[in-house]
Amino acid sequence: MKAKPSVQAKSLLLIHREPFSNEDDDIEGSPHPSEPLSADDPLAPLPFNPYKGNRGLTRAWHAMKNSLNGFRVAIREESAFRQELTLAAILVPCGIFVPVSPVERAALLASVLLVLMVELLNSSVEAAIDRISLERHELSKRAKDFGSAAVMVALLVCVLTWGLIVGPLLWRWALMLF
Repeated sequence: MKAKPSVQAKSLLLIHREPFSNEDDDIEGSPHPSEPLSADDPLAPLPFNPYKGNRGLTRAWHAMKNSLNGFRVAIREESAFRQELTLAAILVPCGIFVPVSPVERAALLASVLLVLMVELLNSSVEAAIDRISLERHELSKRAKDFGSAAVMVALLVCVLTWGLIVGPLLWRWALMLF
């Protein structure tokens, strides 16, 4: 006599079976492929979202407009983003014209853009936390501190990248002058 699998074992059998086997035929309670999935089933289709209706070029156009609006809001409302954007306005042209290899140039520019990206993500986390509640809460503080730490790591990556790539060039130029 064959032992009946538990509910957990049944779900594991459904997930971890051979692609073309018929093992699920002998499992009781397994859904038939034509049965609709329940709402809490992870394979069930998501409900209709009216904000996700655009496709193709229309979607890209709306995404670009939303992105530009995000930049405008970040510039207007976030002083840290304005400071980092000022730093980027100085470092990006320097990164383009400094005499280094293309890979080093890409690393220089990517490190500056990384700071801007992480600052935008940090600002979005802060805005979402403030939207939920303005009262002081330990988890809200922790989330904001994590975002701030991510910005600090991105700034450290930028400083290290520029220091390791441009630092030796500056040192050689300084030695030539003196």
